[in-house]
Amino acid sequence: MSQSPQEEGAVNATTARNTLYSLVKLAEDHGRTTVITKHKVRALLAPLDRFPAARKTDAFPAYVLSVAQKDLGDLVTLAAKGQPQVLLRNTTPVAVLLPADPPSDALSSDTAAHPGAATAGGAVNSQGNQDRGSTPRRLATLGDAIGSVLTDGPAGGPAFGLPGLDAATGGLQRGKLTLVAARPSVGGSLLGLAAARKTALVDHDMVLYAASGPNRDDIFRRIISAETGGEYARLKQGRLTEHEQKVAHQLVQAGDLLMIDDGSDLTAEDIRETAPHMEGLALVVVDRLQAAHSARLPLSGDRLPDASQVLATLARTLHVPVLAIVDSDDPALLGLLDADVTLTLTPTEDPAKVQVTVAERDFGTIGSAYLQPDLIHARFLDAGAAPLGRADSPAGPGLSASAGGPQALELAEAALPYTSGGHQGIPAALTHELAAWRTAVPGGDQAALKEILPSLLQAAATVSQWPDTHEGHRLAAALRPYGTPVSADTAASAGKDPAASAPVHVPADSGQAPDDVAEDEDEDEDWLKPGDEADEPEGHVFPALKILKDAVGRSKMHPILVIRKEERDSGPWPLISEHMDGEPRWVRPDVTVTRVPHIRENGKRVRRDQFDVPDSFGEGVLCLIDRNGSFPSACSGVPLAPNKLLHTGPLDAYDKTKAGIYLIDIPEWTRTDMPHPLGRIIDRPDEDGRVWVTTPHIKQLEKLVREKHLGAMPTIYDSWTGKYNESLFKPFYEATRKARTELVQVGGDPYKMYKTRLSIALRLLWPKRPSQRSPFWRPDWRMSMVAEASVRHWSVAFRAVQEGHQLLALRNVDAAVFWAPDGTAPDTYRIGTGFGEVKAKFVQPGQMIPEGDD
Repeated sequence: MSQSPQEEGAVNATTARNTLYSLVKLAEDHGRTTVITKHKVRALLAPLDRFPAARKTDAFPAYVLSVAQKDLGDLVTLAAKGQPQVLLRNTTPVAVLLPADPPSDALSSDTAAHPGAATAGGAVNSQGNQDRGSTPRRLATLGDAIGSVLTDGPAGGPAFGLPGLDAATGGLQRGKLTLVAARPSVGGSLLGLAAARKTALVDHDMVLYAASGPNRDDIFRRIISAETGGEYARLKQGRLTEHEQKVAHQLVQAGDLLMIDDGSDLTAEDIRETAPHMEGLALVVVDRLQAAHSARLPLSGDRLPDASQVLATLARTLHVPVLAIVDSDDPALLGLLDADVTLTLTPTEDPAKVQVTVAERDFGTIGSAYLQPDLIHARFLDAGAAPLGRADSPAGPGLSASAGGPQALELAEAALPYTSGGHQGIPAALTHELAAWRTAVPGGDQAALKEILPSLLQAAATVSQWPDTHEGHRLAAALRPYGTPVSADTAASAGKDPAASAPVHVPADSGQAPDDVAEDEDEDEDWLKPGDEADEPEGHVFPALKILKDAVGRSKMHPILVIRKEERDSGPWPLISEHMDGEPRWVRPDVTVTRVPHIRENGKRVRRDQFDVPDSFGEGVLCLIDRNGSFPSACSGVPLAPNKLLHTGPLDAYDKTKAGIYLIDIPEWTRTDMPHPLGRIIDRPDEDGRVWVTTPHIKQLEKLVREKHLGAMPTIYDSWTGKYNESLFKPFYEATRKARTELVQVGGDPYKMYKTRLSIALRLLWPKRPSQRSPFWRPDWRMSMVAEASVRHWSVAFRAVQEGHQLLALRNVDAAVFWAPDGTAPDTYRIGTGFGEVKAKFVQPGQMIPEGDD
């Protein structure tokens, strides 16, 4: 064992005995390691982070400090021979004595006398550097090999607990390094966690979880999320339900078999030194190897090939599987790492499926499997063999297109707290139907789902009040896409379709509300039609697309309007999603919102919100705020990069000369009177609980930190950026503002045409369908523009709240609802028809929110 930079100069055993309490304090508080000598042997007095297994007090000899001080000489001798000695303060481990040098070959014959020094696989010399002149090579006959294979069984070691993947890999094979290769946000780390959960919590075998990426709190939250079906993002904010707290306590009691080393300075050599001392070790998980160089992480950049060799040697020496995750699927890098087995995760056209390709070094591809990503709950699910339905054919009434479709899967997951018995509060008949639904979804049994759905909705219709808990809110929301759950008698008496006859009562949650105040439930987010990408004809009341193209074309930064199709599947482009807009979809926790049916003037049936506030609010009315022209207003100063985004990797701090997208942790937000400043971004974290955001939200977080509303800026773990610019769309903004000033007075069709062409031009920044031949394809521009609108909307509402106004709801980029005891709007808003101004309406509590007229 080599001396680390933190090791003090060696002291003899006598000096160490006299100063033991001080040396232990240095190890405990400052991570200091001290070399202790006794004649010709040496031991290390080390902090527990150097050897996490020492925290399991019954795994190694342990002594309170007073006894250890008396017998220190003997303990140093035993530690030098490879037998760790744990030092206790009362009953709490505080430090450990370890060998300072590799065990001598003479110890190899002494394993029977010192079982604590033996490894899981029977090897003693963890470094694999035995003196070959004195110790013969170990040879095995063919009979030995056959016996070993037959004893190991068809699965060579631990497994992932995902049947399809376990069938494709044959499990995790002992003595081999298996590499999980996946781009960020695909979920590679979750396969490591799946194997660790299966091995430690189901098979009850010892796991060393070496976490170079997440910390121990992240890992524990992921386990709770995966085991209970609770949202990982919510758990990161410290909000656990009673059921989740119960599971957490159970995991703590049963979790001694999962040992976590999350030191920021973790190296492959540290893992190699710790693993041999863990008795009964069955699996080593290394989460993770980072392709981009980071000064903070030794397991990153050009150090990975050497680290991979160390881990491969460890697997062979201890005869245990080593599973390592790397955040890249670059074939060149994977070739350098040279693992025995490589599992490459690749997204498919179906967002509900990820393909895993299994390859062995000597045979190439040997199999594949499909998994369902469930990143919200920090896990993968088995994709199963049969889909619910094909994307090009109807899946039946109310059913999503595949077994992993978001609606079917979400309802199954929302049902789990009730079908497992962890929560009560719904009728037994509904619990029974939900259990049947959970059984049918993973197997892809479409016929069963169609048969279950009517009785499931009928049982749901008997619920007069959903449980006022997070689980109750989630289950009610998960049922909504399948139509309003009403009984057949109610539907018949109303003379209407059951899906549109009665209100769905959904208590507001402190998280995101499911639908927008002024938006139809069935409105298509991308309603562009063929021909919309063409310039407006001469004389059009507002040639928005032509104005936008001219504005961008006049920029001196020579913007790139279209990213070539062959580049869109790599780089930053697969990382960009609609959720990066950060739109707030929030209702105050103590306010109840009900969706009620409404018939428009054109006869179309839609739903609108109805707010009910507690009596504690006193007398007052609802003040409805509608911001004018949120998107074109944002165009006055959108921070973005006009040119190509380059990979700038981890950043120590936000560079104000750059703009782009950034991977960060979700900052903790404890206020209940305002939504999270990142809006709906927090609903879709990756497997590490991190999210990609655009520059407007980075700037917003910096401002909140400066004003002491946030404790600190989140770490930027990855980034894609280009040169900063705020003026790219400013000429478009000026033309839009001028046209609105004129046309809002005219009204009628000219104003409607203005609004339509304005929306089309901005949507064409990121056309979603291949048939749309837009002059633009810059999803980063589109999402930065919407994010800027969201930030401005949130910030104005926050100023009102700081001045004492009560915010009831914040939706989209333009709608807010305040409680107005005096019947006036918050003075932080300017009433008017221009950009940056708002319209204010007032309605009584319990009345339906009217449609917006702009």
